[in-house]
Amino acid sequence: METHARERSGTFAGKAERQAAGRILVVDDEPHIVELVRYNLVHEGYEVVTAYDGHEALEKARTTSPSLVVLDLMLPYVDGLEVCRALRRESSVPILMLTAKDTEQDRVLGLELGADDYVTKPFSPRELVARVRAILRRTTHDGAPSEAPVAIGGLLLDPRTHEVRLRDRLIDLTTKEFDLLRLLMSHPNQVFTRDFLLEHIWGYEYFGSTRTVDMHISRLREKIEDDPVAPTYIMTVRGVGYKFKKDAG
Repeated sequence: METHARERSGTFAGKAERQAAGRILVVDDEPHIVELVRYNLVHEGYEVVTAYDGHEALEKARTTSPSLVVLDLMLPYVDGLEVCRALRRESSVPILMLTAKDTEQDRVLGLELGADDYVTKPFSPRELVARVRAILRRTTHDGAPSEAPVAIGGLLLDPRTHEVRLRDRLIDLTTKEFDLLRLLMSHPNQVFTRDFLLEHIWGYEYFGSTRTVDMHISRLREKIEDDPVAPTYIMTVRGVGYKFKKDAG
């Protein structure tokens, strides 16, 4: 059945190349899940590449340069969390977790590793496609109004190109890191609570997971601060949350 699914995937991928809205890598060890996801994404105009285990997922991610990865957590050889961790070391490709684990701990762990969103099994194909479309829209800003770059100190964030530069050096950020930095830089000196940042950036309401925000702030500091231990851009407001210093740099 796996071979049959792979052969059919190639046929549909060929059709999608003529109308592709983006290339999606779908990773799951269950061929019927891969087929379901692939069918619905191709129907929406996406080109689809498939993988059935963690090793194959990493190989396909490196050789096909997908616009987004739909990644199951329970995979043979290399599990989905390790794949997510490896992808984040190499790129900022958006990741949508696909998992049967409907627990807060698993969701939070995946998000802390850098995933952008999640869908739990059993899932609605329409919901999955909608989430893929939303992630890509946030990433590429297709159809979004043009916004002027924001420059504070030596840091420049350009929403139009989705780039961040520190003293002319390009900084590689994940989608969530970019969205978080964009919000903070657009409102310098305004203090945002962890709960607000969690709801505004991640878009879900769940409790006991504000450490997701702390983890992303820590990673941002490692990338933009000269000394992450003594930050000059993103400041911690003890007992409240975070703010971006207006006269930073």
